[in-house]
Amino acid sequence: MYKAPVEEIAFTLKHVAGLTPALDGGHLGDLTDDLVDAILSEAGRFATEEVAPLAAIGDTQGARFVDGTVSMPDGWPALYRAWAEGGWNSLTASPDFGGQGLPHMLHVAALEMWNSGSMAFAIGPTLTIGAIEALTAHGSDHLKSTYLPKMVSGEWMGSMNLTEPHAGSDLGVMKTRAERRDDGTYRLFGQKIFITYGEHDFTDNIVHLVLARLPDAPAGTRGISLFLVPKFLVNDDGSLGSRNDAHCHSIEHKLGIHGSPTCTMIYGDGRFGDAPGAIGWLIGEENRGLACMFTMMNNARLAVGMQGVAIAEAATQKAIAYAKERTQGKAPGRQGSGMSPIIEHPDVARMLLTMKVLTQGARAITYACAHAVDLSHGDDAKHWADRASLLTPIAKSFATDAGVDVSSLGVQVHGGMGFIEETGAARLYRDARIAPIYEGTNGIQAIDLVTRKLPLSDGNHIRGFIAELREIAAKARAANTPELGETGARLEASIADLEAATEWLLATLAEGKQAEALAGATPYQRLFGLVLTGAYLAKGALADGGDGRNGERAVLCRFAAENVIGETVALKDRVMSGAASLAAARAVLG
Repeated sequence: MYKAPVEEIAFTLKHVAGLTPALDGGHLGDLTDDLVDAILSEAGRFATEEVAPLAAIGDTQGARFVDGTVSMPDGWPALYRAWAEGGWNSLTASPDFGGQGLPHMLHVAALEMWNSGSMAFAIGPTLTIGAIEALTAHGSDHLKSTYLPKMVSGEWMGSMNLTEPHAGSDLGVMKTRAERRDDGTYRLFGQKIFITYGEHDFTDNIVHLVLARLPDAPAGTRGISLFLVPKFLVNDDGSLGSRNDAHCHSIEHKLGIHGSPTCTMIYGDGRFGDAPGAIGWLIGEENRGLACMFTMMNNARLAVGMQGVAIAEAATQKAIAYAKERTQGKAPGRQGSGMSPIIEHPDVARMLLTMKVLTQGARAITYACAHAVDLSHGDDAKHWADRASLLTPIAKSFATDAGVDVSSLGVQVHGGMGFIEETGAARLYRDARIAPIYEGTNGIQAIDLVTRKLPLSDGNHIRGFIAELREIAAKARAANTPELGETGARLEASIADLEAATEWLLATLAEGKQAEALAGATPYQRLFGLVLTGAYLAKGALADGGDGRNGERAVLCRFAAENVIGETVALKDRVMSGAASLAAARAVLG
């Protein structure tokens, strides 16, 4: 059974990602170290004792669709109510609407624990929090006062409606349309697919944020507007009124996250209301909807990265526990009779340590990204906004890839029992597989990283970041402890690989050779994530002196440096030399 690693999460937040310096510098308001510990402790308790025990039920029962309604798995509605009553939905929301106004770092740390408990459960509230962010940033005063208090309290949930059957990542070709009305409202008509928590029985109302196109809108993504379309209209006194002309047509049967209803939504077919057309209200300006939605999507991408961390943590815990109990053969050096626990076999130990490295590296990357988001609202805002922009695609992609890789290794550690559903290892693997796909595939994240984020400040931001990583490597080399082994030298070599690949990409883009640059985008993204993993593990090991755990962190850091991050040299070569062979080999695809 999963147990929230509150101590490890707190250490990473404070000593690797930057929470303690931010607290000491007064950058996070009245937040104190004691309050941080209390929040993390209670989030961990809730995830361990209340969310995790219902994960298997959610997987086996799944969300159930009957006659246009969705029933959630047994126990889940009560679980959601307890979650909302605990104030978790309001953690980072504005106090103006009942929120607690706490830093994003605490939000993502809590997200990790809830998603480890059950990814299918946690994704629903995550989208509501994203909808709150978008509405807070771009909604009118009327929309904010009408919807935000009940969304922040958790009484109502939200959803994000982008994808259509013919328009996945290419939103410019969407067909859902909106028509203006004289009273200032709009009528929406169209179909959306893959809408997470588009229908459920957690709350009385669901607030849909829907992208649509006006009749006179410019072509492409420049002509997309964002609308708020509630399931039930809201009366002037705040009570629920009549049903809006929006409904769930069906839900998908999926590989994983069975408890999360993935809906096909229909807007404006005349099923509800006096006349066809779902009534909606504009968020932001006409034809500027994508900019509004990206407020929600950017933080949602970081939240999906947290899903990768969460699954990796849960899979690692499960695999280690199994490896300590399962006996098989006799490990090298074992004396006496009887079989050895498989954790004593070198290959199993290698897999488990790799799982821990990828999990802790992904955790540090995502937390560092959240730290940058928090500081982007204070002094030196541009620097930290650039840092958040740079880290977001890496946090989303590296962490979700880690979730898949680690959960796959978890199945392998379990052997044949990993392929059997009763152990739970297979569920984690199935759940993990969606995360590299939604909220922008990891390939799209790589395109964003290379074409938009590397050129920030004419490439000077990434160069400055690499210089910071070099400082960590230099400290690791100077430490020169047996526990760290060759960490300093190996990390310096990987950073050199990152620097060479970065400069090559910047030069290639400057020459207008976008195809060549994009051929290496995904390898570059992984290269970057591995370097950050090595650097952040080293930072943690160097910060851990004096509390009795220095040896443990240091030896894991050494394992990462000497067994995992050496892949960067091959990735660098793939970035800088792989375009020609990729272009030539396309012919074999027909």
